Amino acid sequence: MSAAASKLPRVLVRLGLIGGIGLYAAYHSLYNVEGGHRAIVFNRIHGVKDRVYTEGTHLMIPWFERPIVYDVRARPHLVESTSGSRDLQMVKIGLRVLTRPEAQKLPTIYRTLGRNYNERVLPSITHETLKSVVARYNASQLLTQREKVSAEIRDVLNKRAANFNIALDDVSITSLTFGKEFTSAIEAKQIAAQEAERAKYIVEKAEQDKKGAIIRAQGEAKSAQLIGEAIAKNESFITLRRIEAAREIAQTISNSVNTVYLNAGDLLLNLKGINLEKCKQ
Repeated sequence: MSAAASKLPRVLVRLGLIGGIGLYAAYHSLYNVEGGHRAIVFNRIHGVKDRVYTEGTHLMIPWFERPIVYDVRARPHLVESTSGSRDLQMVKIGLRVLTRPEAQKLPTIYRTLGRNYNERVLPSITHETLKSVVARYNASQLLTQREKVSAEIRDVLNKRAANFNIALDDVSITSLTFGKEFTSAIEAKQIAAQEAERAKYIVEKAEQDKKGAIIRAQGEAKSAQLIGEAIAKNESFITLRRIEAAREIAQTISNSVNTVYLNAGDLLLNLKGINLEKCKQ
């Protein structure tokens, strides 16, 4: 009885060890892949497996295998590069790139680039692409053809990144800065263009004023001609104009708040002296 009692603790210890090992193995044989992530497995015997594990819970062999989880969602990267244009102007370009790894190529990415694939590849290919594309354009073309430049950078960078199994969802130019000398030249050009437009406006205004003066002179000459012909045909025309002038003067004076003393003979108001009988002939 005593022998059986002495063996019982040993059995319990063994069962405890076996249970602990089992719990450890069960806990470490499962791993989770969160949403927006993918996993590959490294095996100590066979190396990196070619299978890519999607979201969810998966099994592995403890100690012999370990999961390597990648974030396959698009992530933004800001890259700035100073490049020379075709006319030898220095241009500082800021580029925003959305990158993600190609999920089915994760084993290859891990073998060739490791976990920090973006830091190893993206800066170098981005700088090289910016310098090669910017060198094809003049500084003024970079301003006026910005959309075309951005599209060309996107095409070239997509091809370069595809060689490393990296996908680019978007490439856009965020900033475009030129040197002080070129900026001053642009400002001077804008000022000169504004001055030229102003001079053009002055010339056109002078031409219009000249045409207006000619038209007014022609109208006055025609008016004088018609008045002369009217006087030659009938002298009563002068009398009619005197009456009209007197009426206008009288109307103006009547609307004035001041007291005015006039010499009727000097202001065409002496209508009593008009020979109306002569006007009727």
